Amino acid sequence: MPMALTKKILIYQVLPRLFGNRNVTHQENGSIAENSSGKFNTFDQSILKRIHQLGFTHVWFTGVIRHATQTDYSAFGIPRCHSAVVKGKAGSPYSITDYYDVDPDLAENVVCRMEEWEALIARTHEEGMKVIIDFVPNHVSRQYHSISKPYGIKDLGEDDNVEKGFDPQNNFYYCVGQKFDPQFDLLQNEESPYIEYPAKVTGNDRFDAHPGINDWYEAVKLNYGVDYLAGRQCHFDPIPDTWYKMKDILLFWAGKGVDGFRCDMAEMVPVEFWKFATEAVKLRYPDLIFIGEVYDPNQYRNYIASGFDYLYDKVGMYDCLRGIIRSERPASSITYEWQRTDDIHDHMLYFLENHDEQRIASDFFCGNAWKAIPAIIVLALMRSNPFMLYSGQEFGERGMDKEGFSGLDGRTTIFDYWSPDTLSRAYSDRRKLTDDERALAITYKKILTIANGEKAIREGEFFDLMYVNPASWQFNPREQFAFIRKKDDEVILIISNFSGNHVTANVIIPTHAFEFLHLPEKTVAATDLLTGDTQLVNLKKDTVFPSEIEPFSGKIFKFSVKMNDNEYLFNEHNKDEFPPAHTAEHLLNQLMVRMFGCERSHNAHIERKKSKISYILDHKPSRQEEKEIERTMKQLIEDDLDVTYELKSRYDLPEGIQLDSLPSNAPDMVRLVRIGDYDVCPCIGKHVRSTGQIGKFVMLGTNWDEKTHVFRIRFKIVP
Repeated sequence: MPMALTKKILIYQVLPRLFGNRNVTHQENGSIAENSSGKFNTFDQSILKRIHQLGFTHVWFTGVIRHATQTDYSAFGIPRCHSAVVKGKAGSPYSITDYYDVDPDLAENVVCRMEEWEALIARTHEEGMKVIIDFVPNHVSRQYHSISKPYGIKDLGEDDNVEKGFDPQNNFYYCVGQKFDPQFDLLQNEESPYIEYPAKVTGNDRFDAHPGINDWYEAVKLNYGVDYLAGRQCHFDPIPDTWYKMKDILLFWAGKGVDGFRCDMAEMVPVEFWKFATEAVKLRYPDLIFIGEVYDPNQYRNYIASGFDYLYDKVGMYDCLRGIIRSERPASSITYEWQRTDDIHDHMLYFLENHDEQRIASDFFCGNAWKAIPAIIVLALMRSNPFMLYSGQEFGERGMDKEGFSGLDGRTTIFDYWSPDTLSRAYSDRRKLTDDERALAITYKKILTIANGEKAIREGEFFDLMYVNPASWQFNPREQFAFIRKKDDEVILIISNFSGNHVTANVIIPTHAFEFLHLPEKTVAATDLLTGDTQLVNLKKDTVFPSEIEPFSGKIFKFSVKMNDNEYLFNEHNKDEFPPAHTAEHLLNQLMVRMFGCERSHNAHIERKKSKISYILDHKPSRQEEKEIERTMKQLIEDDLDVTYELKSRYDLPEGIQLDSLPSNAPDMVRLVRIGDYDVCPCIGKHVRSTGQIGKFVMLGTNWDEKTHVFRIRFKIVP
């Protein structure tokens, strides 16, 4: 069973070689000297904090274990790889050359590469996230040789009988009497060709010595005791040597503090091994998780039974949503996909991008990152199972570079030294992002924050509303998808709009939903957690819940069935106020609290033309302090902090939230407005999406009343 967590698992996949690379030379087929490489140390506390603040609980560091590369590290005692059996200058992270070592490309000091990796594990844990790495069990590099294996561990193939094509205790399969002779030139840029005799069987089950250019020619298959040439006969008693070796590798990395393994091509390895390995590892590390790359839905339950906590839902949910985004399938087909795995839904890992798949914004997928937002809403919020995002997806990375070996295919290369444009800008100076990229990232953050911030999403019941909402003038099941989540008294109604049009979606909530979720019939105040807007809705059986939805977007309505509708009208003030100035008021309040230790203002007049706001201080601010107020406000605006909303019970508020500004008859449900990690405050007013949209903050003057110690600031916002 999946490990017990109070949070929904949200995974951020990063390829450190690319993620941390700020070099923008972009030389096609460039070497590490030309294009550079990201490092473990790139992930300092500030970067990890940004990832965590996006809502992620786990980071999947892809390509950590040392793999084949064309970069020569022989000066450090690392065997040089022949370029003929390396894909790309950097090499594939899935062509492992030493299971007990880490990639030297990622180290500032190659000699200390393991220590740098261990330090990154510690930093990630300190930030409150868990670490996932790849485990590649099916195949290794053709030139596999461990120089870092612990004392007493024998190398893969060290004791193999190469006179046998198959032996249960061999680590590899062999083409006896045949030289490795692929269907392409082996010399490449080398002085002498690559020689392998006898040839080992190629990683993608090519059981001859002549792999083609589209085969996994750089990798050789590991032998788990299955004789493929004899009709897949299994020889598991006695336990094959490979089982022990791979179990030891898993335990080695678990001992380094790794919290989980994403297991590459898990279905190419027998389930019997997985049961053996997962039981052994979890006996010592019970909270460690296993994620399997399995593409055959008929095998899902077998792999779960063998110890996998989560499986890729690629053939099902990914393919379905890709088709919907591309207008090839109706949105209603989502229902069929979740129903196919309903009995194991907690084990399914949802995603829309990873290193194998084409980028959403690429010309090969749909060319527009915003088109995927309704799908992200579904994937992140529909069930309580994990969701994964590939770094750069949140900024609309297009993957349309021609990097080298990878070519122009809509994917971000895993074979080349490169620096994806959006990532290099987003994590060096986010002010270099376009307005559209920032807006997209804020939208992703809002959705991910809701996924873990709302107990109805983390733990609640799920009810699909599609069966009772057929095609009509008020709902289009080809382009809209609707469902409800509920936990205790909190309800969240979610409607995704996959169309490029503004739509009116009047969603029927049937009697069955009322009975299943124990919903009362009453008037509720529903707040859209994406925009903060609230509307009163008459909640009745078999009647419609009205909504207006923007193109490629959705509504995430939260309401409480315990509260009366008038109990939501808390902290009410001028709702028509100028959003940029009102957002600046929040920043200024927090700034004054931090600078002077005072309370937030209880006397503010925020207007479009000019605003006044007063504070009670223990001294009159100096001219230097006044300049610092203006300077800091300018910086906070330039930092482009995102503005998000939460609806919380007053009895479940984050520490430090003060409710003394609310009236004595204020309700139990409170809308919180967050500005990055700088400020959080109960408020019902309108705000901009991020502080970069405020404009210029100009202090017009100040007044000080010595008798009352009231300090008044007059300011205006220049768009």
